Amino acid sequence: MLNSICPKLPMRNKEETSAYYLKMGFKIIGDYGNYILIKKDEIEIHFFEFVALVAAENYGQVYIRTNSIDDFHQELIANGVKIHPNGGLKTQPWGQKEFSLLDPDFNLLTFGEAI
Repeated sequence: MLNSICPKLPMRNKEETSAYYLKMGFKIIGDYGNYILIKKDEIEIHFFEFVALVAAENYGQVYIRTNSIDDFHQELIANGVKIHPNGGLKTQPWGQKEFSLLDPDFNLLTFGEAI
């Protein structure tokens, strides 16, 4: 029955959020003023405008599985995307190789690949 999930995350500024995710290789597939949809490969994320968001108090989080974590990690670094200082690429005890980053609104994105 269920076949996909599209997380909805807050954004303060559509242009800043769009630019950040475009740098990560996402494409904008929908723009509805205060609501945008982005997609890369089979991953789709929706963003809703929340101008009053205090970024440091945002707890938005998404875990995204990949099958080529090393390549994606290098692609992001080459494109100038900052990896979270506490979220560098490493193998975790739960059998995943992961890294994390914070977008402009402090939404935490963690990318993982089963090892």
